Amino acid sequence: MDRCPKIELTDSILLREKSSEGVLRLTLNDTERRNALSMDMLTRLRTALDEAAEDASIRVIILAAKGRAFSAGHDLREMTRARQAPDGGRAFFKETMAACCGVMQAIVTNPKPVIAEVGGVATAAGCQLVASCDLAYASHSARFATPGITIGLFCSTPMVALSRNVGNKAAMEMLLTGEMIDAEHATAIGLLNRTVPEEQLSDYTHGTAQTIAAKSSMILKTGKEAFYRQREMPLAEAYEYASNVMVDNLLKPDAEEGINAFIDKRTPQWSDE
Repeated sequence: MDRCPKIELTDSILLREKSSEGVLRLTLNDTERRNALSMDMLTRLRTALDEAAEDASIRVIILAAKGRAFSAGHDLREMTRARQAPDGGRAFFKETMAACCGVMQAIVTNPKPVIAEVGGVATAAGCQLVASCDLAYASHSARFATPGITIGLFCSTPMVALSRNVGNKAAMEMLLTGEMIDAEHATAIGLLNRTVPEEQLSDYTHGTAQTIAAKSSMILKTGKEAFYRQREMPLAEAYEYASNVMVDNLLKPDAEEGINAFIDKRTPQWSDE
């Protein structure tokens, strides 16, 4: 597939690549540490997500990774070194958790759809990263776990994203056992949209991103924001909120254009307004 890639920035642990259709590909590239979510990685991810949110030329974001691990979660060696501080590491632990939670929320609140492309193992906060994305596709060889309980550390922050994407019993089973699940099971419980043969994964994910990127960015922003806001509301409140969103949406130029294009049997020309 010809993606007409444009390399914007390359550094040691995070790669950025933007296609001509407005698909930004962020690739974790810290293979020596199994793409751990170190403070450095979290800072770079947050910056990239925030910049993408403000960049009108970017319409969809893909999160991918090099190597056999999508992400092994927090850098435990980095955390262990922090214990040497006078406070036993408390300040660093709080800073790390805040940075990680900030990245996960930056994905959910980002006006651009974010797609996880998982070709390897995603554990702990790495699994949280997958669960936080709007869509997730994985190769058949991908594996997932929240294994903190096996080292005396319950995966409390991964639990937030996990419990909002899979059923309670499936989430609790992962959290309480710490055992690895395969991609097929992850798809069955709702952590993934689907599994794809490894050799097709990148093209499949990019193809999905292209399909989404062809839509009005205003409508994508409206719909994504509404989805996450309404799901936390009681039913009646959710319907009232969604009805108001729908009315406002109908009054937008792109809604008028889209409906007219459908009636006229032509391709809509989006203004993103």
